[in-house]
Amino acid sequence: MSPTDRLAQAAGHLSKSGRLDGKVVLVTGGGAGIGEAICKKFAQEGATILVTDFNEGAAKTVADALASQGHRAEALHHDVTSRPDWDRIAAHISKAYGGQVDVLVNNAGTAYPNQSSLTVAEREFDKVYTVNVKSIFHSVQAIFPLMIARGAGSVVNISSIAAIRPRGGLTWYNSSKAAVSNASKALAHEFGGKGIRCNCVCPVLVPTQLASNFIPGFDGSEEQHKKAAQVLQIPLGRVTTKEDVANVALWLASDEASFVTGVDHHIDGGRAI
Repeated sequence: MSPTDRLAQAAGHLSKSGRLDGKVVLVTGGGAGIGEAICKKFAQEGATILVTDFNEGAAKTVADALASQGHRAEALHHDVTSRPDWDRIAAHISKAYGGQVDVLVNNAGTAYPNQSSLTVAEREFDKVYTVNVKSIFHSVQAIFPLMIARGAGSVVNISSIAAIRPRGGLTWYNSSKAAVSNASKALAHEFGGKGIRCNCVCPVLVPTQLASNFIPGFDGSEEQHKKAAQVLQIPLGRVTTKEDVANVALWLASDEASFVTGVDHHIDGGRAI
């Protein structure tokens, strides 16, 4: 075999190699938005993806699309506020994957419309804390034991730059994400000795179905993107994309970040400066 042929063969092997080869990844809220982008990015890097979502049809659409491209993916109905649902997911992983879950992405989240803290309904407060914070509490007790048994795991929690630089109008959403970031640091400290890393991704506004809660009237148009960047005073002049989040989540999940834990990774174009 000529040197050229050897190089071509090596390049072929490299093209098939992924940063998450052989890993099993659980992504909550994977049926749309940031979660869908993470599922696609991680699948492209060789992971087996468990796409979980309250909207089972959306999860199945994502999983089927990945499978049609030759990736390994499975859709599971999942209410992240329900401990029985988390226990069911953990039991499924134990049975179907021998307890292997290498990466947990706690992406599912919610918000309420930007408004005075004097008018936020109690049900809105309860929902934002139950979905954004209590879901992670459940994930720790259901999924961490599987990671501990294997001596390794990477947890990526989707927080927000609002946890670091909060503003009025979304006080209880901001504080729920601050709880996510704070808990992630404490979990990193508590379970580092068990081989578990826990990090946060902190984007600024991302054009998903929740965006209009942060910028009233946001419709995803180019004009609204520019307006949002100005309103939020983002030095790099644009909002965060779903791909921005997926790229950083991939790095934190991968072995390239094997000595990184307990961090809030800003993806905000400099807003937090």
